[in-house]
Amino acid sequence: MWTTLASMMGIWAFSQSLLSAVFPPELRYVTLKFIHRICNWFSAYCYYDITENDGVNTNELYNAVQLYLSSSASITGNRVSLSRGLNSSNITFGLSNNDSLIDTFNGVKVLWEHIVTPRNSQTFSWRPLPEEKRGFILRAKKINKGIVLTSYLDFIMEKANEIRRKNQDRLLYTNSRGGSLDSRGHPWESVPFKHPSTFETLAMCPKKKAEIMSDLLDFAKGESFYQRTGRAWKRGYLLYGPPGTGKSSMIAAMANYLGYDIYDLELTEVHTNSELRKLLMKTSSKSIIVIEDIDCSINLTNRKNNNSTGSGGSNNNSYNVSSPSPPGSGEENGGGNTITLSGLLNFTDGLWSCCGSERIFVFTTNHIEKLDPALLRSGRMDMHIHMSYSSFAALKILLKNYLGYDDDDVEKKILEQLEDVIEMAEMTPADISEVLIKNRRNKDKAVLELLEALRTRAERNNNNAVKLSRENCTVEDEEQEKRALVESPKEGVDDQLQAKCDKEEKGGHDANDDEKVL
Repeated sequence: MWTTLASMMGIWAFSQSLLSAVFPPELRYVTLKFIHRICNWFSAYCYYDITENDGVNTNELYNAVQLYLSSSASITGNRVSLSRGLNSSNITFGLSNNDSLIDTFNGVKVLWEHIVTPRNSQTFSWRPLPEEKRGFILRAKKINKGIVLTSYLDFIMEKANEIRRKNQDRLLYTNSRGGSLDSRGHPWESVPFKHPSTFETLAMCPKKKAEIMSDLLDFAKGESFYQRTGRAWKRGYLLYGPPGTGKSSMIAAMANYLGYDIYDLELTEVHTNSELRKLLMKTSSKSIIVIEDIDCSINLTNRKNNNSTGSGGSNNNSYNVSSPSPPGSGEENGGGNTITLSGLLNFTDGLWSCCGSERIFVFTTNHIEKLDPALLRSGRMDMHIHMSYSSFAALKILLKNYLGYDDDDVEKKILEQLEDVIEMAEMTPADISEVLIKNRRNKDKAVLELLEALRTRAERNNNNAVKLSRENCTVEDEEQEKRALVESPKEGVDDQLQAKCDKEEKGGHDANDDEKVL
């Protein structure tokens, strides 16, 4: 048997050398290509190669497929590669080298295979390539070619972006002082954003929270709607209310809910409208642009009031930054940083606001009446959210967050007393949280002390209301007395004049009467 096998191998080697000598390499290449094409013609499958590098650039589709297959590989894969990216808090799964996986999309089954081969030794290059050549091979049936090339690949890109946002920590950006650039040429500086606030822990009315969450979700999924209606894919929110009502916590909850980065814009560091536009152009999509305390950072009061009090009456919509200038800096004579209202409006709702997509603008203020109506209209601030004092529903959320108490854990009598005084007390969530934090080790004491604090605040507010009412009544009485004193002498003079006229009609004339009248 071994002798026969050796003879056959010898014949095969002789035939191969004879074919190589008789048939040139070009002819052999054409023949093999023709055979391969015939096989593909009768095959029911088509194949797609997705390499790691597309020439000198990185293939984004390769990274998207790698992230997309991580969810399936963690469940069905027998051999899985693990990785953890920079600024990421989660471990991602990936398809191992030279392994395959079956995926299903809308009833269509496809086969993914991760091919990793060593790269041939390369000559000198200014841009050295990796030692291994990586890529994915997608196998699908020819009848499903249209679905794979359109819907399936788009679905992979969207799913990969969603996974990337979930795995990567949020970033908090702030504009550099004076509009300077960092080492990478960006006007924004960033730090990891790890604020723990969520809508579940936010102390406000559950119905109101559900309305805000629904609006945010509709915005995040409304790309086709905004394109169909011809609107820029952006939305504005105005948070207004007393200090300590949770406006900053609301912004953090919105960022954590949608997975967006936050750009905290400091207007006092922006010199001109041009710098404001440049900052907007350097913001990324899927982000929240925040301007906190807009009524304090720059003067954006009502233009009508400014025009009426101005000396010249000119309406140029220009407002100086309200931050004080140091003496001798040359900014006291009008040379300081100025931002026009028109520039801010174009920033939020003008042509420059459309240079990116899926952005949310959030303004916060403690005094909404100080803002110009043009800044508050729909299209700029689409949703006005009043962050008010704590209600009874918000109080129960705070008790659950800080003490772990549900409705059944607190005595019914104490709950009723809390409900009776919470509205009159007008305490902010920050004030209530401070009372609960101070006594969090003794939960019963925390509830009783909170009840006492609410009663004290409600009694003080009631006394202030009574005092204010009395002062108003006193002022009204004083005004009535003044009006009476002013009107009474006039009535006496009128009576004397009428008496004189009567005497003159009778023909009598009394000089003393004239003197009395005078």
